[in-house]
Amino acid sequence: MTDIRDRKKDHVELTVTDGTQYVQDTGFERFKFIHNALPEVNFNDVSTEKTLLGRTFRFPLFVSSMTGGYADAGPANAIIAEFCEYNNLPFGVGSQRAMLEDESLTDTFSVVRKKAPNAFICSNIGGVQLIGGLGSVKISKLIDSIEADAVIVHLNPLQELMQPEGDRNFKGILNGIEQLVKDIDRPVIVKETGAGINEHTARRLLNAGVKVIDIAGAGGTSWAKVENFRSSNETANHQFDEWGISTTECLQQLSKLEWERSFEIIASGGIRSAFDMAKSLCLGAHFTATAQPVIKAIKKGGLNELDNLFSQWEKDLKTILTLLGCEQVKELNPSHLRKIP
Repeated sequence: MTDIRDRKKDHVELTVTDGTQYVQDTGFERFKFIHNALPEVNFNDVSTEKTLLGRTFRFPLFVSSMTGGYADAGPANAIIAEFCEYNNLPFGVGSQRAMLEDESLTDTFSVVRKKAPNAFICSNIGGVQLIGGLGSVKISKLIDSIEADAVIVHLNPLQELMQPEGDRNFKGILNGIEQLVKDIDRPVIVKETGAGINEHTARRLLNAGVKVIDIAGAGGTSWAKVENFRSSNETANHQFDEWGISTTECLQQLSKLEWERSFEIIASGGIRSAFDMAKSLCLGAHFTATAQPVIKAIKKGGLNELDNLFSQWEKDLKTILTLLGCEQVKELNPSHLRKIP
């Protein structure tokens, strides 16, 4: 059986390749911005600040969980941590399951708090690991290793089923999430890994006490493809490569729940530009998240390349806001978009 550390390394290497991206689109292509020829806005006064879980960040971008769990992940995590510390952005580490099974990997995660003493950092554990309860000792290791501000629970049944060594039992995850909410004094964020969360699933999560839902819709990285393209996978099933609910469909479903529930939505799944971010925020997201472009930038040129990417996105978002006549991100709403027939 493939070592979990080798699997994590494969995941990071494969996510930056074009062959692991969905063919189906995110849905953003079906929406266009409505240009405001008389914006009455000074570009220099436009603010990209946005709040999440009561904390104000410089930019509405959460650096999604991806790295961790193998020896070479430490440097990448350190770069992400330094970047988020300097730019006041929230981020989550990759799944800490490997760390709980092998304490020698703890440093690949704990480096983030050393590099980012003031940043908003989230722990990460798979929903399957919560079946039957995680236990106080493991919960403490999960949180204390990075002094986490919140805990992310990732849901990935599609990915697991495509993995030869993946989990097959998903019964009891919801009860595990509910128990985790009761056991810790930090908010719980639940995210998919790229196949989307619909309205029905969101209701169940909110009933369990979840504060933030990251929809992670289809249209970005296909984790079914990632697993099917791994060289060690001799049982690849490409019929499921395009399985999932598009990001915009998830957004439109969950935004309806805001009228009756108090929670926050993070839009992820194919966020590849400031245009995708702005459209997500118009469609009801409170925040956005991405991982693949971040890893891609780090692999290409380290922290400098990541800074360049962020600078471009920040400039683009300010330009979009100006052209829509908005001085703040919170002003974005569906009236700024038109759907293409």
